[in-house]
Amino acid sequence: MNTADLGLPVDVPSTALFTDHYELTMLQAALKGGAADRRSVFEVFTRRLPEGRRYGVVAGTGRVLDAIENFRFDADVLGFLHERSVVDEPTLKWLASYRFSGDVWGYPEGEVYFPGSPILRVEGSFAQCVLLETVILSILNHDSAIAAAASRMASAAGERPLVEMGARRTHELAAVAASRAAYVGGFATTSDLAAGFRYGIPTVGTSAHAFTLLHDSERDAFQAQVDSLGRGTTLLVDTYDVAEAVRLAVEVAGPELGAVRIDSGDLLLVAHRVRQQLDDMGATNTRIIVTSDLDEYAIASLAAAPVDAYGVGTQLVTGSGHPTCSMVYKLVARAESADPKAPLVPVAKKSTGGKTSIGGRKWAARRLDAYGVAEAEVIGVGAVPAELSDRQLLVELVKGGQVLARESLDVVRDRHAAARANLPLSATQLSRGEAVIPTEYM
Repeated sequence: MNTADLGLPVDVPSTALFTDHYELTMLQAALKGGAADRRSVFEVFTRRLPEGRRYGVVAGTGRVLDAIENFRFDADVLGFLHERSVVDEPTLKWLASYRFSGDVWGYPEGEVYFPGSPILRVEGSFAQCVLLETVILSILNHDSAIAAAASRMASAAGERPLVEMGARRTHELAAVAASRAAYVGGFATTSDLAAGFRYGIPTVGTSAHAFTLLHDSERDAFQAQVDSLGRGTTLLVDTYDVAEAVRLAVEVAGPELGAVRIDSGDLLLVAHRVRQQLDDMGATNTRIIVTSDLDEYAIASLAAAPVDAYGVGTQLVTGSGHPTCSMVYKLVARAESADPKAPLVPVAKKSTGGKTSIGGRKWAARRLDAYGVAEAEVIGVGAVPAELSDRQLLVELVKGGQVLARESLDVVRDRHAAARANLPLSATQLSRGEAVIPTEYM
């Protein structure tokens, strides 16, 4: 069963109000002025990567497609807009029949991106496209930030699996989106059941310190958990004294104990001591899982430690210091008139302060060096050079309002791993630096 097709509590019936007030006032003015039906091209891009990041990760595309399909102005929504006098009656009438019937092209979800990359291109009438700005940006900015943090953590972790466990550190619906984005970026599992229900992400979890504190002794707590969940469970060993807890854990579960979790202290030192103790007690296959406010730097610092898996919460769901990607949604071309055959004219914002944009409907391709490693993100307007024709990045996502490109998260996750592996080795360095490949314009 594809749970994404179900009407679930973590969804909302309409995404139409996930927008800013001025999107609707622009619509009203464009309808009244006669420009609303002009064919238009909007592009999503970022002018720069967050400080210190070497690449970005496209995440949230699947959620964007859902949001476009659910962008409907039902009676309750129209009633709210009427009550607040947000727009006039002719505009309300237009909104009542709103259905996006344009086209969307974009980088496939899981792909990497760089400054200037046209991550998403939305084409249709000005009226249809302008309304989607806020919801598209809110999804892509959030999910791509989480996926980028997850990707860096996955690189630091190497072959060791990562558990997403940040639901309690963010908004309850943002937690579901964050879990999805983390899975795209390389995390293996989540603690969030809503994410498992909505997106099919594997879920894991055993017990917290409260379960130990509930019992009269640590032994009683461990025995109750093993009796319920079996010897392969994970026992939390840092409620009181770690060494004593490890001894009790192996006594209760035997050498078949699945894992112990350490959630505090000097993780590097404690992990080494716990590994030695487990081995001495014959629990050589018992794994060690560490948690405790980890980020990519802490994970990298534990590379030499006898750790088998990491659990990450706060730093992941807040983008590890960069909770947004600063993506923008800009009009880059529009028709000279409402005539469907009118040619497109490039348009661009020109201002000081680094907020300029480049006009024209763009293509993007990634040039490879002689070894098949990415060496430049090439962006242009017009014909694509023959040598780059098979390296184009944008794919058709929506045609005539119909979604074409829904994919499973496992496909997206594998795509990201392949895209990251195709970058220069310095892409995975945690030291500060510029984008790992340059952006070139043609």
